[in-house]
Amino acid sequence: MRTPFALLLLVFAPIILNGERPRDHDSTIAEVYYWKAKAGKLDEYNRYIRNYAAPIDREAQRHEAFISLTTYISQKPDSPWTHMRVFVLRDHKQQEALQKALDDAKLRLHPDEQERNRQAAYAETLRDAVGHETLVILR
Repeated sequence: MRTPFALLLLVFAPIILNGERPRDHDSTIAEVYYWKAKAGKLDEYNRYIRNYAAPIDREAQRHEAFISLTTYISQKPDSPWTHMRVFVLRDHKQQEALQKALDDAKLRLHPDEQERNRQAAYAETLRDAVGHETLVILR
């Protein structure tokens, strides 16, 4: 009888002491998108991100779509990308819901479909998508 109790104690003691269920891993996920500004469009694309994309991102984050977002800009002229946007996510569930959450945020801020279509067409003149990957962040 003592062996099963000892096993239960070993399994549940960390849960009781930490006040939480054990996690599958101590990591979060990052969705990384790589963009290349078109020739002569770097400053204009930066403005587009600041004035159009960033408010949508903030609205999505306010609704817990992701933990954080950082946009990195490469300073290397021969880099395959100019902008790397890193969305840090809590888990796979948040990852699966990210695109819909961003779309929903865009609809809340820009309900006019013609305006959204104009902005999408404008963005196509500024940059090209050059990559995407999902990373695990070890903690």
